Amino acid sequence: MGQQEKIPVGIVGASGYGGVQLVRLLLDHPLLELVYLGGEGSAGRRYAELYPHFYGSLDLIIEPVDLEVIGDRCQVVFLALPNGLAADMAPTLIHKGCKVLDLSADYRFEDLQTYQLWYGKTREDRELAATAVYGLPEIYRDRIAQSQLVGCAGCYPTASLLALSPLLKQGLIVPETAIIDAKSGTSGGGRQGKINLLLAEADGSLGAYNVGRHRHTPEIEQVCSDLAGHEVLIQFTPHLIPMPRGILATVYATMRDPGLVRDDLLTIYKAFYRSCPWVRILPSGVYPQTKWACGTNLCYIGIEVDERTGRVIVISAIDNLLKGQSGQAVQCLNIMMGWSETLGLPELAFYP
Repeated sequence: MGQQEKIPVGIVGASGYGGVQLVRLLLDHPLLELVYLGGEGSAGRRYAELYPHFYGSLDLIIEPVDLEVIGDRCQVVFLALPNGLAADMAPTLIHKGCKVLDLSADYRFEDLQTYQLWYGKTREDRELAATAVYGLPEIYRDRIAQSQLVGCAGCYPTASLLALSPLLKQGLIVPETAIIDAKSGTSGGGRQGKINLLLAEADGSLGAYNVGRHRHTPEIEQVCSDLAGHEVLIQFTPHLIPMPRGILATVYATMRDPGLVRDDLLTIYKAFYRSCPWVRILPSGVYPQTKWACGTNLCYIGIEVDERTGRVIVISAIDNLLKGQSGQAVQCLNIMMGWSETLGLPELAFYP
């Protein structure tokens, strides 16, 4: 690639799980230089005090969030913040000329009324929000390449939509029959202490939550409707699994053509994702496991057809903190900068 000056990058919200994954990825990225870490509760502390495994690798101090300072120092800013905060910061950063990648839900919705209904925050940045691009590269790569503001896709939507997209785009299923049964590790709930994520509560147990009302539902439906060309409602049920990281999504839907068999769908999926280096379509009869994707930006997809019921079953596995969050954000940035999508991203799993 030759010598190229590194791009200065900052992270706001560096102390959470999304932030620490970003730090790791950015330190390994050959064309990015991490120059700013921002936070409120941890401001003034060395990052290696929060995460001691960075001793000797990173000497940055977490600074108070000052948008003017960030805008002057950084060309790219990752906002790894709870929902509702990015919308107050992005307008200033965009005005300062930064490329902004938001890891929260603030810039994922084309219709801000939908966002306000599900997230309860009144927005004043409608004009800017209209310029944001949904950050799922396998579907919206061309739009991302032209954007200055990306709302990176959520973890559950990433696993679910990568499983569903070829079926909807090709009109292979009855959209209203789609059901998503998804399971996530506890890191999906963030780093702040929550009773349901305590070891004593989560270990040895499996349960559903936010049934019929999870906030990722309208995000999934927005993309499904775009792909299908009409409004689509999806049944989505998330579950908490007692493991640190990973998402497994199992998608069921009724096929329009009961004559299609598994090998037909494998051919269709391979063609659909032929230019997508982070999607792996598994061989006939092989179904993904979360451990295969752990620590990588990969999405593994396995496909089956139940000829008895006329349904297709698609199973996807990702690391919720990488392909479902920070890795996806770096993948989007690579596209925005005109670089290879694979630059600086891991594809070898933490296995076993």
